[in-house]
Amino acid sequence: MTDVLVLNCGSSSVKYRVFRGDETTASGLIERIGEPGGDAASHEEALRTVLSRVDTEAIVAVGHRVVHGGLRFTEPTLIDDEVVAQVRRLSPLAPLHNPANLAGIEAARAALPQLPQVAVFDTAFHRTLPPAASTYALDTALTQRLRIHRYGFHGTSHAYVSRRTAALLGRPLRTVNTITLHLGNGASACAVAGGRSVDTSMGFTPLEGLVMGTRTGDIDPAVVFYLHREAGLGVDEIDRLLNRRGGLAGLCGDNDMRRVLARRAAGDPAATLAFDVYCARIRHYVGAYYATLGRVDAVTFTGGVGEHAAPVRAAALAGLERLGIAVDPARNEAAGFGERIISPDGAEVAVCVVPTDEEREIARQTWSVVAPGA
Repeated sequence: MTDVLVLNCGSSSVKYRVFRGDETTASGLIERIGEPGGDAASHEEALRTVLSRVDTEAIVAVGHRVVHGGLRFTEPTLIDDEVVAQVRRLSPLAPLHNPANLAGIEAARAALPQLPQVAVFDTAFHRTLPPAASTYALDTALTQRLRIHRYGFHGTSHAYVSRRTAALLGRPLRTVNTITLHLGNGASACAVAGGRSVDTSMGFTPLEGLVMGTRTGDIDPAVVFYLHREAGLGVDEIDRLLNRRGGLAGLCGDNDMRRVLARRAAGDPAATLAFDVYCARIRHYVGAYYATLGRVDAVTFTGGVGEHAAPVRAAALAGLERLGIAVDPARNEAAGFGERIISPDGAEVAVCVVPTDEEREIARQTWSVVAPGA
């Protein structure tokens, strides 16, 4: 009996997957929790549905995705009452995520009290950032009191993808420097040196960094003051503008890259500008992280956009040939869904596509806690 149940709980959904070694034996999604006509009235009911669909006798541990671990949690952690309390105290830093993660943890602990349960934190992979990369240039007393820090996110994805990139290259992880680009509706870049995160584009919140589906990414902070003074917008309105009405949606009205690409191909100027801004920001971070790492062995695309949008991959790396970074057009545009290299033969820097698998990474980290050395 070696099954690990992985739970990824959102505010109105529970995504689950059961792993037996490398094999997935069950998976599914419970949606619209607590909504009229939804699949379940509560997270407790949703978990009962999950458990009715899996072989509970074979499960030896439960792994939970937790978005924010603050500065305390630097690795996967066995859950007890104190861990639950700490995750709850961190909820103001991730108000849309940690409370939902906690709902799943509490439901699972009640339903499966005999099993070890492990929290795997999105932020943990980035706790290796050096102080120069993790510190904001603000008043130190204030930042320490309010825990203002560059935490980074998408950590499980960057960890998985950087490890799989090393395997794709046939090299030990400790010898490989990779720039990983997680491009989905949310997007982030990460500089990974020998398996350790040394810089990442998301910061205190997931708003910082790359242009995303609805988030602006990097923006002059003075824009916030200007919007308040000149447009009369309140804090909540500005928050919505930056997080839900920015990014691709703000630039052209569509947050789905597939639609942006179709409109660009048809000559739509707004979609073309949105595409150009999106790719220029990625290229900016690739260049910056090349300087951070000093030597780059691979640039790896992942996430829905990174895995499937060939025009984005080509445009995001265009003009970087002097850094040894180039995309082979035929390989880039060829149909493919697995791990692959899309740079020319003999390229100094391998350009890779690696589908992310955050649930598999959570299962791996969970197993490392409940059966270390196994």
